[in-house]
Amino acid sequence: MMTSQELASYFRESLCIFDLKATTKREALAEMVEAVCAEYEIKDRGLILEMLLNRESLGSTAIGKGVAFPHGRTLAVRDLSIAFARSARGVDFDSTDKKPTHAVFLIIAPPQDRDNLYLQVLGRIVDLIKDDASRERVQAASNYAELKSIIEGQGL
Repeated sequence: MMTSQELASYFRESLCIFDLKATTKREALAEMVEAVCAEYEIKDRGLILEMLLNRESLGSTAIGKGVAFPHGRTLAVRDLSIAFARSARGVDFDSTDKKPTHAVFLIIAPPQDRDNLYLQVLGRIVDLIKDDASRERVQAASNYAELKSIIEGQGL
């Protein structure tokens, strides 16, 4: 079982956007993919975006209560990557509850990953968000240090 500290270690300050400009799902995904590609010097932006949009077409990854977990596997990345974005205004992410999405956790992994990290990370983030207090704090986080402390479970 992955610990909160282990989960937090996958977040990078450079991949956390606290003032997402996007207003639509496609724009939000594009903005986050851009950050991941810049961070890891990945050329296949279009490939990653297309994979994520295909995943969304199967059913929105916005689970309601202002949170979305776009995710997928692609050969374009070598290691598991997590990007986080917060939108105060909210993004129309086709959420199950029809409300705007304020916190987006983007998880991209290679097709094969040791220890199935991808599913462990997804599971831990879902656990974090299930807790109303944690979810509200994540949606209000304004910087990386704050987000990291919430993920690590400090000050809950």
